[in-house]
Amino acid sequence: MNVRPITTLHPNGQLVRDALDRLGVTSAIVETIDPSPTAAAAAAQLDIEVGQVANSLIFDADGEPILVMTSGAHRVHTDRLATFLGALEVRRPNAAFVRTHTGQPIGGVAPVGHPTAIRTVVDTSLGDWPVVWAAGGHPHYVFATSFDELLRITNGVAFSVGDD
Repeated sequence: MNVRPITTLHPNGQLVRDALDRLGVTSAIVETIDPSPTAAAAAAQLDIEVGQVANSLIFDADGEPILVMTSGAHRVHTDRLATFLGALEVRRPNAAFVRTHTGQPIGGVAPVGHPTAIRTVVDTSLGDWPVVWAAGGHPHYVFATSFDELLRITNGVAFSVGDD
């Protein structure tokens, strides 16, 4: 693995750590050595399969933020997601929308640690893996978790969001 332990967390990472602690999650947040602009890059650094990367993607569903925790192995089918959510339109927002609703930068959005709770959908394909890795509030921070734990800590609903 191309990661290292962190002695002092960035403030965003500390917010995520505090949220994880409150939720009873003991997994360490670790730092990737190199940037991970794609799921494939993250998987290579973590020595895991791309499908084990739990991408945290924010969407704009009729003006409301939706957090989709999806497998790095595929893309979100926004029409399917809109139908599931009962939204007229689901689209990718700009970076300012993401930062406003999560307090975190694109590439580092964690499943938790946001200013307010965000409605969350967790891709059922993440359940194919006993361990998945999610961002920790900073583009270089990640932590190990599971599909069931993601559902619990986000109060999320399971749904197959990807193109099949």
